[in-house]
Amino acid sequence: MSGTATRMKMLASVAAIATLVFAATPSHALDIKKMTLSNGATLLVSEQHQLPMVTVMVEFDAGTRRDPKGKEGLAELTARCLSQGTKELTAPEFDQKVDFMGSSVGVSAGRDYSTAGMTSLKKYQGETLQLLSGILTEPGLRDADIERKRAEQVAEIKAAEEQPGYTADVEFTKDLFGDAPYGHPGAGYADSVAKLTNDDVRGFYHDYYKLGSAIIAVAGDVTADEVKASLEKALAGLSGSVSPQPEPPPITVPAGLHVKLIDRNVMQANIIMGSGGVERSNPDFYRLKVMNYILGGGGFSSRLVKIVRSAHGLAYSVNSGFEPGKFQGAFTIGLQTKNESSNEAIDLVLQQLREIQEKPVSDAELDGAKKFLIGSFPLGLERQNAIASFIIQVEFYGLGLDYADQYPKLIGSVTKDDVLAVAKKYLHPDAMIVVAVANQNDAKIKTSQLEKAADAPSAQ
Repeated sequence: MSGTATRMKMLASVAAIATLVFAATPSHALDIKKMTLSNGATLLVSEQHQLPMVTVMVEFDAGTRRDPKGKEGLAELTARCLSQGTKELTAPEFDQKVDFMGSSVGVSAGRDYSTAGMTSLKKYQGETLQLLSGILTEPGLRDADIERKRAEQVAEIKAAEEQPGYTADVEFTKDLFGDAPYGHPGAGYADSVAKLTNDDVRGFYHDYYKLGSAIIAVAGDVTADEVKASLEKALAGLSGSVSPQPEPPPITVPAGLHVKLIDRNVMQANIIMGSGGVERSNPDFYRLKVMNYILGGGGFSSRLVKIVRSAHGLAYSVNSGFEPGKFQGAFTIGLQTKNESSNEAIDLVLQQLREIQEKPVSDAELDGAKKFLIGSFPLGLERQNAIASFIIQVEFYGLGLDYADQYPKLIGSVTKDDVLAVAKKYLHPDAMIVVAVANQNDAKIKTSQLEKAADAPSAQ
């Protein structure tokens, strides 16, 4: 996205005011109007008249899960290149126009979908929408811009590869998902991105940036009818739809702990361990959210932090989490510990996984988790762009337009028996992948004690 000091200062000031205003608006006050554009796009509008601002987000079925084998990073590169002007405006000219209005316009690629968006003051809504429309319907995609962005992406990946945590995450992801759509880092690999051609980028744009499959979310000082009319006109050049992507087979991790050791001259070990998780549509999602908060997702309130970090002093950081998506995601536990304490830290984590499967959590743990998850929910809807992003997720994952009302009820209904049941069903302490990036000479991770028979029956 473009940016100058003046523009950033303006947006920061407006955002600060917006935070105060939207914080006073409870999530259940979201009134979402749903319509369909003539090209097939789903339009969702939340009228927010507290401030003279408008946010538009367009979701395309162009996420990184769409990267072809051997061309990992293509979705990310395409999104970056789309922000580099139109057929009529060069990248500097485009940025200058955006900056002059104090607006923001850009495209980003996520795992499940890519998002093109804009935020502007109400008086610049029309001009900013035209710029957003320009990069979507007639993007420049010039050779020089693509080559520059490709080089930037390769450089960023190489810099990230120097970080042990990034390396652990990449290796874990490859081992868990294999060739499935979620099996590579979103930015791709340095060698795969370096091989992408200019025509690859243009081809990905033509194949996946189609409005017939898109979801458009608008939040701000607009009326639904007004914004529908303006979008019909501005986005008339995009048509067609994208065929659904076949769902990959379920993730299976054979019984045993499958350990991959990566040697780095580092002061502390970076360890990721986990197994298959769930898709976002799984009806157990809310029970899992409560269970995971108690286990390792609740910061200093979680068992992993209390036991591994506080009681035993073995971890600088430790956490757990489910990463649900359109398809089945991962369940992971990440920790950083001294090289020498790697074995003991891993053992403690496994103990905590088994313990939460064996007996109910306490009343205090359950109540604390539910209060936090319900109480913090409205904070995610404080800003206008957060509301637009929320609306897209609600529609994309089929959560229902009354989700803001239903979420507190769904979390509030979780019982201790529910927590125990999902822990038994979805945690697999005896069938996990473990990746440890560490000074292996100091860590001396006992793989022979961690690993079990490779030919044991699957535990998932």
